[in-house]
Amino acid sequence: MIHEQAIIEPGAVIGKNVTIGPWTYISKDVVIGDDCVISSHVVINGPTRIGKGNRIFQFASIGEECQDLKYAGEPTELVIGDNNTFRESCTIHRGTIQDNSLTQIGSNNLFMAYTHVAHDCVVGNNCILANNASIAGHVHVGDHAILGGMSGVHQFCHIGAHSFIAANALVLKDVPPYIMASGQPTKPFGLNSEGLKRRGFDKDVILQIKRAYKEVYRKGLSAEEAVAQINKASPDTPEVKLFSDFIENSSRGIIR
Repeated sequence: MIHEQAIIEPGAVIGKNVTIGPWTYISKDVVIGDDCVISSHVVINGPTRIGKGNRIFQFASIGEECQDLKYAGEPTELVIGDNNTFRESCTIHRGTIQDNSLTQIGSNNLFMAYTHVAHDCVVGNNCILANNASIAGHVHVGDHAILGGMSGVHQFCHIGAHSFIAANALVLKDVPPYIMASGQPTKPFGLNSEGLKRRGFDKDVILQIKRAYKEVYRKGLSAEEAVAQINKASPDTPEVKLFSDFIENSSRGIIR
């Protein structure tokens, strides 16, 4: 159902079985997939493409031009996958030409109230951003990552898959996969072992990840030395390779 007091600009494409509440504004160059539910008082600007089954709550601002002072009105884009939930007053901005002109969000994510995703960010699948969590421009967030309430991530940082960022944390460097991080600035506080168990990781794989963690954080090795030891000990374990590759490819350096 599309409420008669919703404003939908000519050119917008609305899928099947979409609900749009009153006083919501949808600009041209917006594509909304089937089965989405958009509450009242939502603003969606484009170019923005939204997949199927998304829920957007009141006062959210989706696809707005970014706050980067270098932005000069270039045609950039926001692309959102399927089955995401954007709670009250979320702000999600489009990209800039300084990157790939694209902000991208995967599927099955939960963005709680007042969360912010800045320009050129890439968010994976099955992530949770708790209330007031904010990620600055060009941040990448891996699958199944959780960012606690009031946490903030500095621009260009990468958050690894299955990591857990505590409430009120300030992330200034990359956080490898599987890590629990807390503090201002953040420091590592062990592995997100409970999260890995809940997601069905094999016990032997978790043990190998723990050993890899110790190489990086318990033996006083440089990142390069630790990666070499990890690859030597577990060359055929994809979950461990994800951890070592992340560290090896980090451009900002990892939290230590």
